[in-house]
Amino acid sequence: MTTVRDLGDRGYLTLRLRAETAQDPAAGPHVIASGPPLTTSRGHCWFLGGQAEGVAGVRAAVRERAERGANVVKVMVTGGDLTPGSDPYSVQYDRDELRAIVDEAHRHGLPVTAHAHAVTGIREAVTTGFDTIEHCFFLTESGVDFDRRVIEEMVRRGVTASLTLGALPGGPPPPPHIARRIPALIAGLATLREAGVTMALGSDSGIFPIKAHGSYPYGITAMADFGFTPAQALRAATSTAAVVCGVGGRKGRIAAGYDADLIAVGGDPLADVGVVREVVAVVRGGRRVV
Repeated sequence: MTTVRDLGDRGYLTLRLRAETAQDPAAGPHVIASGPPLTTSRGHCWFLGGQAEGVAGVRAAVRERAERGANVVKVMVTGGDLTPGSDPYSVQYDRDELRAIVDEAHRHGLPVTAHAHAVTGIREAVTTGFDTIEHCFFLTESGVDFDRRVIEEMVRRGVTASLTLGALPGGPPPPPHIARRIPALIAGLATLREAGVTMALGSDSGIFPIKAHGSYPYGITAMADFGFTPAQALRAATSTAAVVCGVGGRKGRIAAGYDADLIAVGGDPLADVGVVREVVAVVRGGRRVV
């Protein structure tokens, strides 16, 4: 990879990594960092240190990130399965708090993105002005509900869905409560696509062993498996992803004046998208590093 966006660290570690890789392209990719994600007391991923509550509290937390030089604000709008006692179907913040986060982030020129698997959280994030929804699978406790009113509002407001698809092969099968939802998820992604929702490809790398760093190419092939064309999948992972990361004016395309960040693969990905897993060269800033 030539550019990565990190949406959850502890103690602003990724900002230090960003400074190191900026000095030497061979040391690693260009890093876009959020710092610890905002969450409620004992909320999802509270152990990363981003606990903040109340309108004044969340505004202060956003200001801290801006002052430290974060590139984006990440908010755990709902709970998540990773955190014991956290409910992935319940919204953690009230509407006033969410609006305050968005207002403060935008006042500092920062995009704001929401962790939300569930339709409850997606609806609140869209309503309160978030720029991007991570996961965006419209889950409910009993299944999937790709709410067309929410989808239409995403299109109207220009909210991007950042899909976290794909995993390393050979891992355990998905748990039954996920496996039974897969057909509805595939149909729902087609609904997003047909409605005109902008979709980028994320990864959730590092969250589980099968979502290890390096699994991102499997997200591209998963998009193809889920009904996207190779061109749509590649665009979601390159030019659209660059726009979501705030670097669309210099990365994500091969064009004059861009950063010459390139990945070479062992074949034509428009003919066989699986070749994205066969990386033969990495060029960062016009310099071959792999």
